[in-house]
Amino acid sequence: MTTYPELLAHGVGGRQDLPLPLTHLVVAASLTLVITFVALGALWRVPRLDRDGTTGQPVPRWLAALVDAPALRWALRGAGLVAGGYVCLALLGGPDNEDNPAAGVLYVLVWIGLVPLSLLFGPIWRAVNPLRSLYLVLCAAAGRDPERGLRPLPAGLGVWPAAVGLVAFVWLELVAPGRATLPVINAWLAGYALVMLVGAVRHGVGWFDRADPFELYSGLIGRLAVIGRRDDGAVVWRNPLDGMAALRPEPGLVTAVVVLLGSTMYDSLSYAPGWLRLGQFAEENGVPPVVTGTLGMGALIGLVALAYLGATRVAALVGRGAGPDPDGESTPPRLVPGELAHSIVPIAVGYVLAHYYSLLVLEGQRTLALLSDPLGTGADWLGTAEFEPYTGLITPDGVAALQITVILIGHLLGSLLAHDRALYLFPRARAVTGQLPMLVLMVAYTVAGLLLLYAG
Repeated sequence: MTTYPELLAHGVGGRQDLPLPLTHLVVAASLTLVITFVALGALWRVPRLDRDGTTGQPVPRWLAALVDAPALRWALRGAGLVAGGYVCLALLGGPDNEDNPAAGVLYVLVWIGLVPLSLLFGPIWRAVNPLRSLYLVLCAAAGRDPERGLRPLPAGLGVWPAAVGLVAFVWLELVAPGRATLPVINAWLAGYALVMLVGAVRHGVGWFDRADPFELYSGLIGRLAVIGRRDDGAVVWRNPLDGMAALRPEPGLVTAVVVLLGSTMYDSLSYAPGWLRLGQFAEENGVPPVVTGTLGMGALIGLVALAYLGATRVAALVGRGAGPDPDGESTPPRLVPGELAHSIVPIAVGYVLAHYYSLLVLEGQRTLALLSDPLGTGADWLGTAEFEPYTGLITPDGVAALQITVILIGHLLGSLLAHDRALYLFPRARAVTGQLPMLVLMVAYTVAGLLLLYAG
């Protein structure tokens, strides 16, 4: 059986393409964060971001009417259903080799492509999710209220099912044996579809909001879009930081953001020569690669989680995390990790863009060409079979510069979000000192990310 070739996930950027020596770059990035922290402490003394989702400039009426038009919603749902059905042709009837577009669709167009699309348009996967659309169509055909399931959603469920789904997907993407082969992809997608549809029948359409890992992923990133909704439902132009600041803590959220960050770091680690040598040594001594990979990914995600929980715990102690919130209630230290989880999202987005940019551009174009022949019969249904990927957007210097830029921007945005939230959480006199552990965490994440991306 022929399988997809291994892809260099973080593309053509490398140590030799850096504008500065790696040690100088790490020092410069760390100093940038420290200077930002000092400037914020001196100049940003009161909370400025909207964590309640009440601000934003209403978009023009015609745009609001278009966004809220039922015709557009069903057009997007229909497009999602048609696209999903088309890909199923490749999944169920296409050849199990590198010419099948299914793996490229799942790992490149969907997983990576959702990042820029969500940054532009908000939680786009919710609008085109073929399983959500299929459930709504079936409910309409049966005359059933899609909001009502056999049982209500369990209290305190939060987004735990979606967080678990994220763990399952990143394991599939980064560790699973034969992860680019049709049997493996089909098995995972069948399980995903079964969980989503059975859960929707049991709990109603709200199950997708809580359980679909791609909706959670797109929704988190989409909070950085300049267009969004206020809490009253109005479509508005907004400060992307306001959109992220309005993300409220709920069960499973911390796990989700830590998995997004930690899994991308592991993907960088998995290409490092030292890790490859360790994997080869383990395999020579009878340890299958799937075991090494699972333990390695789990360990790195665990380290990211421990660092985050440790930093937020110390922040709560240093800042005496019992400062009054706008409702006059106290903020218990145990809630501080959830309150600061939104600050990790821009960092994770920066790493995903840095790590996968060249893969999205090059393999994304190749996948679009392969989609013209989903059954491997030599057809050219979309007229793209002879398309040659354009490589002008990928140069070593350009990729390196983009990687450094988006990683640093992600950390700077995370610092701004953490600073503003600390002014809510901690007494004003201790708000700055309460952020010192988060500053150390941000610097540690920056150093680790740059070293993993370039040190190999």
